[in-house]
Amino acid sequence: MKLKTITTLTLLTLFCFNCTTPVEYSEEFKKQTAGKYLYNPDELILVYYQNNTLKLNWKGGEIVPVALAENEFFVPDMYKKFQFVTHPETNKKYLSTFNDEKDSISYDYVKVDEDYKTPSQYLEAGNYDKALHGFIELKKQDSTGSYINEWHFNRIGYQHLQNEEYHKAIGVFQLNVKLYPESSNVYDSLAEAYLRGGDSLQAYNNYKIALQINPRNTRAEHYVKTYREE
Repeated sequence: MKLKTITTLTLLTLFCFNCTTPVEYSEEFKKQTAGKYLYNPDELILVYYQNNTLKLNWKGGEIVPVALAENEFFVPDMYKKFQFVTHPETNKKYLSTFNDEKDSISYDYVKVDEDYKTPSQYLEAGNYDKALHGFIELKKQDSTGSYINEWHFNRIGYQHLQNEEYHKAIGVFQLNVKLYPESSNVYDSLAEAYLRGGDSLQAYNNYKIALQINPRNTRAEHYVKTYREE
């Protein structure tokens, strides 16, 4: 970040926290701007108003921005100044960041429908089909993103196992298998979930696949051998 930008933002922050003039939002403005904005493919910014105070919910926490004007506010948590804009061609609404070095408007975070859910929200709600569809699309866009990671889903699945939520664990591990079908680990995890949930046949089927992919998977090898002997 350039020195000029840092200085500008620092002065803006000091100005904001010393600003005591409240901003009056019109009902039409609140209606047009409140809602969900897509921060990244798997994360939302929620904009809403309480007692004429603009608020954001981002990364699970409530933020009260510093209102500078009806359509201008500063968010210290992000160290950015924002405005609401409408794209002249698509008519879509955006949350736009101010750029002190450019006169053009940026269309950063598009506003989405109220019933919009991210893939992670579908996953949390147990809607594994829609979650899978969403994550497949995200993987096409960016297969290395933190929100589309084999080990991330594995951790979620094992959290359900620890809580003895076997159905949920199986749902998450099945999703992981479909996203990463060439990984021995995802089949191994799914097999364990089936085994702990009482389905020894499905445990065997998935341990067998895990062993085919990775012949050095000793746990899978032991279970497959024991199951066949029985």
